[in-house]
Amino acid sequence: MILQAAAGMDQQWSSILMMVAIFAIFYFFMIRPQQKRQKEIKKFREALKVGDKVVTAGGIYGKIKEINDSTLLVEIAENVRIKVDKASVFASTEDSLQK
Repeated sequence: MILQAAAGMDQQWSSILMMVAIFAIFYFFMIRPQQKRQKEIKKFREALKVGDKVVTAGGIYGKIKEINDSTLLVEIAENVRIKVDKASVFASTEDSLQK
């Protein structure tokens, strides 16, 4: 009877240990890299300046002409400017290839 109780406790501990291991794997392979990527994107958006080349979430390439609190004025062709939200702007692939 004591052996059965001890075996049951060992099984519970191994189940708990397995759950902790699965959570650790998810954290280090999924959650942590996503948080790091989000910090890099936030840092990029805070460092934007007039003249930077960007790509909008819709795939429109342009050059920043004006920066406001939450929006950007992006020139996509000569004398063609659009207002976009800062959250929908990413680094231009041309700029990232040069670095």
